[in-house]
Amino acid sequence: MRRILRRLAGVAVLLLGWEGFSRSGLIAREYFPPPSEVVVALARMLGEREFLLDLIATLLAWLIAVGVAVLVAVPAGLLLGSIPLVRTAVGAVIEFLRPIPAIMWFPLFYIILMDGAETKIMLAAYAAAWPILFNIVYALGEVERGYVETARSFGLGRLAILLRVKLPDVVPFAITSLRIAATFALLVVVSTELVFGGDRGVGIYLIRYGEESGRLDIVLAGAVVAGVLGYLSNSAFAALQRKFVVWAPGEVR
Repeated sequence: MRRILRRLAGVAVLLLGWEGFSRSGLIAREYFPPPSEVVVALARMLGEREFLLDLIATLLAWLIAVGVAVLVAVPAGLLLGSIPLVRTAVGAVIEFLRPIPAIMWFPLFYIILMDGAETKIMLAAYAAAWPILFNIVYALGEVERGYVETARSFGLGRLAILLRVKLPDVVPFAITSLRIAATFALLVVVSTELVFGGDRGVGIYLIRYGEESGRLDIVLAGAVVAGVLGYLSNSAFAALQRKFVVWAPGEVR
């Protein structure tokens, strides 16, 4: 309860400071509307069928992107983390690709896929895969060697050691990486909608009804929606980790 109250107090201070600054006259209110106006715009948006369809499109793209990232990055991380020869062979390529922003691949992905929604999903999956991949590789490298040697002394093979000894150590890191990956995927999905447009999505709605008409209250309301989605996602993964990864409570934040 104390933690909840502290968080609510922090939010209240932020909103009051925002409201006061917006009404101080230092910046015109149409350029930086106060939260009281943003809340009204948000309530109106949530009652519009058009916005709800765009929100559903963004949510679906986000969830699919995270799912694709998991399907690709988890096996790849286990492979790279378990076989040093493979990790050494592809290490240079991975380190070259990792710093490239996902959104820079839009023209290439669009030419290949010829579909804006699929391109958006694959870009978000590309961004989300890296934290999952590297966290799993790092976790496998940090497994206590004594545990592995003990398992070998009992006659366990490489696969059995991976499943019974290494995976329990990997799971906390994997869930933590999912929390990060989900945030990355959401950022890329909304950014792609804002920059490149498309048929449906929160970013497309904000351009159509917010930026093009100078309605920054709508733009900020959209930012609030994205922030709430990210917060709920992070909280869900944290709760999942607290409930099921009881042997590594230190990983939960």
